[in-house]
Amino acid sequence: MTLKEKIESNRFIVCGEIGPPQSCDGDVIRNKSKHFKGYVDAVNITDNQTAIARLSSIASAKILLDEGVEPIMQMTCRDRNRLAIQSDLLGAAALGIRNVLCLTGDHQKFGDHPEANGVFDLDSIQLIATVATMNRGFLLSGFEMKKAPAFLIGAAANPFAEPFEMRIIRLHKKIQAGAHFIQTQPVFDLKLFTRWMERVVEMGLHEKTAILAGVLPVKSVKTLLWMKEKVPGVKIHDDYINRMNHARDPEEEGVTMAVEIIQTLRSITGVRGIHLMPALWESITPTIIKEARLDMTN
Repeated sequence: MTLKEKIESNRFIVCGEIGPPQSCDGDVIRNKSKHFKGYVDAVNITDNQTAIARLSSIASAKILLDEGVEPIMQMTCRDRNRLAIQSDLLGAAALGIRNVLCLTGDHQKFGDHPEANGVFDLDSIQLIATVATMNRGFLLSGFEMKKAPAFLIGAAANPFAEPFEMRIIRLHKKIQAGAHFIQTQPVFDLKLFTRWMERVVEMGLHEKTAILAGVLPVKSVKTLLWMKEKVPGVKIHDDYINRMNHARDPEEEGVTMAVEIIQTLRSITGVRGIHLMPALWESITPTIIKEARLDMTN
């Protein structure tokens, strides 16, 4: 079954994530794919994440396809105008890539090319609408294609950024634009995430899209502190920081925390799956999937 079919069947979805290398070494993707194959439904391939130049998400997604792993190709608006976006989407579809996650993209000033010109011809909501238009057989120019793509469209959501109500409004707009699934920022504040989901369910948005909650396993308290201080919109409950700070084995504690978060997320009404983001720790994926007993759902 494809990711689209699994979402339509109401199964609990498990996605992973891989960051391409800062080189043309495709073996990096091939080797990382082994940690996900057979354990998750699909794997995100990031698109120059944190505004750092990396192996393209299209090429990386094709490598995953060849390795027997279904990719979710991320596409940002930072680096392309609408001409390049449509061209890259058509190229990805021609290569057999079926899933795309639409993002505005981290601002270039945060990356290693701060002098680069950001494009931002479209924003993430407009990008979602563009993909939906192409799925219907038309380019933004109005040209009707002889063969149209059939993308499963994804989008991102941050339940923790302020103002809270604006997060709900943006989510609603992304769903209206055509998002079939939503991946959230990593959850380290279950109380705030539960409040967000209650609002999502109250508005019936969970019935119009599949909400996949972000889970980020960490190896050290330094990672949590860095995220809390440097990543906008991230909320980390002090309990997690204290646990990692006093852990005899931080990596083991990081796995335990991730498993506990997953188990709680599964009990929250409206959550359709998780998006596991083991940044630079892809090898831990099978352990987390097994300990969270997610392999029994796939």
